[in-house]
Formats: sequence, C-alpha cells, structure tokens
Amino acid sequence: MRVIVTRPRREAQDWVQTLQQAGHEALALPLIGIAPAPDTAALQRAWRQLDGYLGLMFVSANAVDGFFAARPADVPLPAQTWATGPGTVGALRRAGVPAQHITAPPADAAQFDSEALWALVAGRIVPGARVLIVRGADASAGASTEGAGRDWFARQVAAAGGSVDFVASYQRQRPVLDAAQLALARAAAQDGSVWLFSSSEAVLNLQASLPQQDWGAARAVATHARIAQAARAAGFALVRESRPALADVRASIESMQ
Repeated sequence: MRVIVTRPRREAQDWVQTLQQAGHEALALPLIGIAPAPDTAALQRAWRQLDGYLGLMFVSANAVDGFFAARPADVPLPAQTWATGPGTVGALRRAGVPAQHITAPPADAAQFDSEALWALVAGRIVPGARVLIVRGADASAGASTEGAGRDWFARQVAAAGGSVDFVASYQRQRPVLDAAQLALARAAAQDGSVWLFSSSEAVLNLQASLPQQDWGAARAVATHARIAQAARAAGFALVRESRPALADVRASIESMQ
C-alpha cells in the first residue's frame, strides 16, 4: 500500500524508512516546513530567566531542538521539562536532559497531547507559579517572539492561578510544492493511497496547495481526533484515528487494505 507521509522533512524520512521496512510503499510529502526562530534574542532571554519558571512545556521535538540550539554555554539545563509525547521526550534526552527531569504521558497512554500532560502536572500549579511554553511561530503571522498554537494548556495554568509566558523556538512555513509533488498529491487523492497526518496544519497546507482538488475519494490516518476532524472537513472520504505510536499507525494503515 502506498502511504503519503506529510510530517516535516526530517521526521518524515524516519517514518518513510520504517514504513518501507514494514513492506509499504511510503513516500515523503512534507506539508510543513521548519525554519529557524524569528527572534533568537527572545530565546536567549528565556534561557537567562529559567530560574523564574516552575517548568518548561515543549509542544514538539522541533520546539526542543530550536530552544536548545540557542542555549548559552554558561546556562545549566532546565530542572523541570514537560513534554506531550515520546517524540518530544526523545528530543529532550538528545539535548542532554536527564529522564528524571522530564514529565510526559507514559508510552502506553491513550493519547499524547496537552490534555494527557495536564493530568500529570495540574497538581503542581499553585497561585503565582510561572510556566514557559516553547512552541513554533507561523511565518504568515510575522516575526512573533511568542509563537502560535493551541492555548488550551495555558488556559488551564491560568485557571489554577498560575501564569504562562510563550517563546517561539522555530518557525513553521507552508512549503511550495514543485510540479512532481503536486502531481503526486493529485494522484494520491484518488488512487487509494493513505495519507498520514500528524498535524491539522498539514491538512490546511495541502488544501491551500491544491485549492481545487476534490478529496472525496481520498483516505487518511490521523494521529489525533482534532487532526481527523480537519481531514474530514477537507473532504477526505475515509479517515481513521490512531495513536501516534508507530505500531498503532501501522495497524491503522493496514486496516484500510
């Protein structure tokens, strides 16, 4: 079965290789581009102010990579880091953060998202506690130092009496697809390929790249209910929801054969 992997380029290659080893015809079609942070000075300031935060919440592995790339040589590692899933945990470990300084949903959690993480850290938030959320910025929004993204976690912190600061450690961009990529996307809309979506933004970028395309014969696996909703709203005929763990994604793909 042909699988179209839409993750950013670096992550897409890992998934493509793994799915190919499992016997699938997996192809990368990155629908989110990753660029450096719009304001490195803001990252430097965040590192210098780490002592004022109860914890640092990272929304993705890209958020980790961008943040630690800006680490000043004389600043120690943060004492408390919070991650939404195993990919982000892996990035923190590669950055040198000890496992005991990372809080994240367990590998067998039903879902890897802000809600699952909040269940683990909610009891730590007391009035006056400060949290830093490290996330990405949208290139279309200009050079924001705070970034953009879902603010559900921040609202929970505020409701518990804490406060949240944001910093953008990388920038998301909509890739410009070349002629071959556009041809692949058009074919995969109707030839039985399975699209693998791990971001609602990837769905939106696909629609923007092919605004006239009919997705009524297309199939997709989405790694979260919100992403599945975006794919259905785009017109995908069949959308399966899956945990983002590789074994679950493979099972979901193979169930569509």
